Amino acid sequence: MKTNFLSLIAAALILVASCQSKSQSGTSESTKDSTSQEAAVDGASTEKVDVSNIKVADAKTILARKQVPILCYHQVRNWKATDGKVGKDYIVEIQNFKDQMKMLADSGYHTISPDQLYAYLNTGAKLPSKPIMLTFDDTDLDQFTIVNPTLKKLGFKAMYFIMTVSIGKKGKFVDYMSADQIKQLADEGNVIGSHTYDHQNFKKYTGKDWETQIDKPTKKLEEITGKKMNEFAYPFGLWNAEGIPELKKRGFRMAFQLSTKRDEKDPLFTIRRIIASGYWSPKTLSNSIKNSF
Repeated sequence: MKTNFLSLIAAALILVASCQSKSQSGTSESTKDSTSQEAAVDGASTEKVDVSNIKVADAKTILARKQVPILCYHQVRNWKATDGKVGKDYIVEIQNFKDQMKMLADSGYHTISPDQLYAYLNTGAKLPSKPIMLTFDDTDLDQFTIVNPTLKKLGFKAMYFIMTVSIGKKGKFVDYMSADQIKQLADEGNVIGSHTYDHQNFKKYTGKDWETQIDKPTKKLEEITGKKMNEFAYPFGLWNAEGIPELKKRGFRMAFQLSTKRDEKDPLFTIRRIIASGYWSPKTLSNSIKNSF
């Protein structure tokens, strides 16, 4: 893939906000292998969860459970003069990100794995006090060089949704993680999820798109990590009910959107996240978590 093409992708992701619209702080509704996730210290749950025999609950049961706060991040770097107003909403500056994570730790939040979330939603399995999930989209290199060391210090684990077109590439606006770095994240107990080949709108997939955007990227990530891909994140947060059976057919067990209402028939495939805005202070983030979930 040529560098200039990657540059266009990166620019488009920023301009379109890398994942749909701004996260809303006031819209509220009332785990990588199929066996367990590695435990961590301090900020992460120490409980291993076996999900191999869990039966999927009915939609009404899942929707009735209190939602776990899930944050979505993209770039973590200092703003540049060339960053536009919209772009800055999706770029959290380095010190602000560190302060946000410290706020979560100081407030008693514990990061949980997708296995734990899956067990909780389907069976009501116990979660640690103040559970939260941290997710990072689009494969940006700063997620390895800045985010990962920051989370390690706090004992936090995260989920990284990988767009495979850019693995190991350098662009004009953004550099991307290598396959070795992605594997390291997985080996350290984080979870890798699928985020398509090149971030095309999920609602428009037809024919060969399922192979290009889902099958091939999933296979590549499984080869890199040695682990099955169980989770998927919709590009731009956009989804449609017609596409959910295609994800189920391919063995996914959960899919993550952004802040719109969950589907009444398939809540496991429309799990809500909010984008942590680059304009938010740690206090604003704390209030948004409370108001949104």
